[in-house]
Amino acid sequence: MTIGIGLPIGDIPGLLTWARRADAGPFRTLGLLDRLVYGNPEPLVALAAVAGATSRIRVQTEVLLAPLRQTSLLAKQAATLDVVSGGRFTLGLGVGAREDDFHVAGQEFRRRGRRLDEQMAELARLWSQGPVGPPARPEILFGAFRRPALDRVARFGDGFLGAAPPRYLGTLFRTVETLWTEAGRPGRPRLVAQGNVALGPDRLVAQARSALAGYYGGGYDPGLLDTPARIRDFIRTCEGLGADEVMLYCWASDPDQVDRLADLVG
Repeated sequence: MTIGIGLPIGDIPGLLTWARRADAGPFRTLGLLDRLVYGNPEPLVALAAVAGATSRIRVQTEVLLAPLRQTSLLAKQAATLDVVSGGRFTLGLGVGAREDDFHVAGQEFRRRGRRLDEQMAELARLWSQGPVGPPARPEILFGAFRRPALDRVARFGDGFLGAAPPRYLGTLFRTVETLWTEAGRPGRPRLVAQGNVALGPDRLVAQARSALAGYYGGGYDPGLLDTPARIRDFIRTCEGLGADEVMLYCWASDPDQVDRLADLVG
């Protein structure tokens, strides 16, 4: 099992510092989340810069809200990023849950699942037949929680990204595997788990909690792993559930967290 790091959205000027440190460490992947009506960096633009600043580590959207985007342009952007990174790009996709993102993008919120299904069929056509280029198709993961969305993994993807607590993650993993087998797909889906982390002094943990609360809003607690013991336990639990990779998403801006996490997992 491998370990990845999620880049903090609150430290845009420092993203390349984070990336270079992670590239020199034991991590496989750098992830970056997506919103439209928020102060985060645009992930495809940011990850292109990250890919150029690194030589080994993979880059991954975690997850890109595809229904907000024009499909043929997304096909070209994703294929370009995969090529310029030397095949190191993973396109993590999801539908999103904030109506304000869809209002600003001019897209219908209630139709976002159906739109993503339509987009996946169009992306497959564009990547295999053109007319847009370059001719490349990145690895595709889907982030999801409900059965219709989980079904997209077997229909269109290569794997699943589970941003859920371990008490739910096992059920999600097994459902994805069952749907994969029922669809007649060979092999098995790639299974990725995600947890939110902050490792450092109290002020840094407080900053991470504030960033999480600001991003997710009231009424939802995504949980924060804020001690070495809790992070190790999370990693062990995910490994026992069959995860191929665990993404440790950082919410505080101190890049020294990369070194602390490297020491923890290395």
